Amino acid sequence: MAVIKPFKGIRPPKSLVEKVASRPYDVLNSEEARAEAAGNPMSLYHIIKPEIDFEQGTDEHDEQVYAKAVENFTKFRQEGWLVQDETEKYYVYAQTMNGKTQYGLVVCANVDDYMEGRIKKHELTRKDKEEDRMKHVRVNNANIEPVFFAYPHQQELDEIVKETTKNEPVYDFVAPGDGFGHHFWVIEDAKTIQRITELFAAIPALYIADGHHRSAAAALVGNEKRQQNPNHTGNEEYNYFMAVCFPDNQLTIIDYNRVVKDLNGLSDEEFLHALSNNFEIRKVGAEIYKPNKLHNFSLYLSGNWYDLTAKPGTYNDNDPIGVLDVTISSNLILDEILGIKDLRTDKRIDFVGGIRGLDELKRRVDSGEMRVALALYPVSMKQLIDIADTGNIMPPKTTWFEPKLRSGLVIHELV
Repeated sequence: MAVIKPFKGIRPPKSLVEKVASRPYDVLNSEEARAEAAGNPMSLYHIIKPEIDFEQGTDEHDEQVYAKAVENFTKFRQEGWLVQDETEKYYVYAQTMNGKTQYGLVVCANVDDYMEGRIKKHELTRKDKEEDRMKHVRVNNANIEPVFFAYPHQQELDEIVKETTKNEPVYDFVAPGDGFGHHFWVIEDAKTIQRITELFAAIPALYIADGHHRSAAAALVGNEKRQQNPNHTGNEEYNYFMAVCFPDNQLTIIDYNRVVKDLNGLSDEEFLHALSNNFEIRKVGAEIYKPNKLHNFSLYLSGNWYDLTAKPGTYNDNDPIGVLDVTISSNLILDEILGIKDLRTDKRIDFVGGIRGLDELKRRVDSGEMRVALALYPVSMKQLIDIADTGNIMPPKTTWFEPKLRSGLVIHELV
């Protein structure tokens, strides 16, 4: 069962939401955040990337930077740029991209559910990134940004969301840069709130879609706080952390592609010949080719696109990891032919989210920066859930969710 609760959200007034709201902390670097926040003291970047308030080059992990986050969070509340709701509520957060809208419920998820595996993950986390976000949660005593969860869709929850969204949204705007729509409603009816809690209690598990480091950090800080409190009861606010939960049938995973700097000493002909051992290869030509099914890939090399299809026997459809195209390509192309053993550390490879399109792969190869590009067919939500349910971990850089959650629409305080 998934334990959730409503919370007293800290939110910007409607008139200020577009000034406060920002992209997530981990999708842009410090200088990009500095540029986006220029001339806007209300930007959430002053809290989630507070190094922008120091000289360029300041280490984002410096203690004074974390202290600045606290100072700015306090200032935002004192200035009325963020205001806390008086009673506990749930919220609906919807996002529109390319004419499609997905509707999520903003809730507080339970630390025990994470620690005991009822909130399921599909990626490994890095300790340094966990510790960075843990410090941020500790010093602010709040989850400033939500995590992105999926849950097995449930008809009555769909109906509650549908009824809620008949009303005018509290926030409704198109974000600059990406052009995605963001819409936000408040659920205040006590009976509806209770029913949402009951319906989630019947859901066996929640799944982390995006935000593994934030999830780990939030849960670990909550666990620290309970150990530090001799009067811990289990009802304290720190036992929960903020998540936006979307039904799995509304989510789409976008492809996550690869570009490599060299052919490991091989010529084009030698590389293509090596590929032919495990793949059926068809030269497409200069026209961009996009993979159209599982085990189908597209390769860009020296001005030409190639259609690659993995030969039967090179993969195992009964293995939740072995069936993944990212596994096939990692084993049979990146490792076996190109000598790339560790996707996390090898400097010869880079990763490009499918939201950028295959034109970006072509551009990076044509520029001479990269030698070859590989486009993959995207992972399905069913594959993600199967992997999480079996306790397996996906290879690095497998899933790309879009649109990203906008930060600053609501904040959860741990007291």
